[in-house]
Amino acid sequence: MELIRLDKLLSQALLLSRSDAKKKLRDSQVAINGKVCKNADMKVDPSVDIVTVGGQPIVYQKYVYIMLHKPAGVVSASKDPNEKTVVDLVPSEIRRKGLFPAGRLDKDTTGFVLITDDGDFAHRILAPGKHVPKTYRVTLTRTVSEAEVAELADGPVLDDEKLLPVAVQAVCEEKYIYSVVLMEGRYHQIKRMFAKQGNPVVALHRTQMGQLPLDPSLLPGECKVLSAGELERITMQ
Repeated sequence: MELIRLDKLLSQALLLSRSDAKKKLRDSQVAINGKVCKNADMKVDPSVDIVTVGGQPIVYQKYVYIMLHKPAGVVSASKDPNEKTVVDLVPSEIRRKGLFPAGRLDKDTTGFVLITDDGDFAHRILAPGKHVPKTYRVTLTRTVSEAEVAELADGPVLDDEKLLPVAVQAVCEEKYIYSVVLMEGRYHQIKRMFAKQGNPVVALHRTQMGQLPLDPSLLPGECKVLSAGELERITMQ
């Protein structure tokens, strides 16, 4: 059983400020299990108690998990005084306090960004020891040789440190497009490891996290809330 203050539940479920939530309580709009309640401090169990506002039951989610198709030119941050952020792209009807991107893509990199307010889950999918793969479509300057593919599969060396193996597979060699799978995500890792091989990255797009691909129906800048089943696919090995 997990208890939560009534005003907090209203605030998160209805995307209200605490003051607006308390106003609904004062106006007798809120009921718990059929009984009007005006006490903001009242503790409720969302899994058991039925909370209604204006007669309509509300659905409470402790955390939210959002798939965003990140366009180029947007920064992976919660707030930025000068730039548009990935959180700015989340529609108001699903936006809530505390959202942040679980992992960062460069400003010019596109593709799958997971936005959540669950810090523990973000840590689980980002920690190198968890081995959650991230898959990218990488456009390079030239073909990657077999020797270079083998070098990365053995584990690239950056800043005198050997990293986890990287899988590289050709998607379209004529256009120098490759699928790259990372088991960890060091700072600018893909750009740095190919630059070290003398093969600068032209374009970078994240296509998948774990076993969950970016929804092809999402246009750049669009997002959707993930289901429990989709979320589970991120942590599947």
